[in-house]
Amino acid sequence: MKQPLIAPSLLAADFGNLQRDVELVEASQATWHHIDVMDGVFVPNISFGMPVIAAIGKHARKPLDVHLMIVDPDRYIDAFAALGAHVLTVHYEACTHLHRTLQAIHQAGMKAGVALNPHTPVQLLENVLDYVDLVCIMSVNPGFGGQKFIPETLTKVADLKAMIERRNSNTLIEIDGGVTLENAPELLKAGADVLVAGSTVFGAADPEATIAALSAVSYGG
Repeated sequence: MKQPLIAPSLLAADFGNLQRDVELVEASQATWHHIDVMDGVFVPNISFGMPVIAAIGKHARKPLDVHLMIVDPDRYIDAFAALGAHVLTVHYEACTHLHRTLQAIHQAGMKAGVALNPHTPVQLLENVLDYVDLVCIMSVNPGFGGQKFIPETLTKVADLKAMIERRNSNTLIEIDGGVTLENAPELLKAGADVLVAGSTVFGAADPEATIAALSAVSYGG
């Protein structure tokens, strides 16, 4: 039975009680902390900066899954390595020399992820997939939390899973945006491995129970 890794998105946490919410994730069945970094250029919003991530790191023992929604991410690879990022994900659309960027992330001691916007086909990763530890499929348009899931994502995930299996790769598929208890089984069936959940977790009456419920979702395929 396939069960997902769960990465609660701290973008949906209570920023006035960020330590509390980081500790909540630590005490839960979550696998990673998902941290969305936005620069107000690549996406219209601005989120966590370096000092905030450093503060999160003081209370986090679980790995930091850092998703860069920024232009020119190469400038900050070493900085995020120093902050303790376990996975560093860059956007395909923001990287002119993606192969070089992936090499630099690995050389800095992190897992390398690539995020794809909803309009970007998975086939564009064919020639770099061997260098990618994680593909983050954006199932909403990046930049804001609380958006509705784009249903065409399911076909995209299935296509990517087929590509990964053809290459006998260990690349993980992560889904970011609009993940709920209702669509999680379909996402797993299509081939997802990691579920990012923000509003679903932190908007719940019992976030820890919601994380446990997401962790328990399975697909026997």
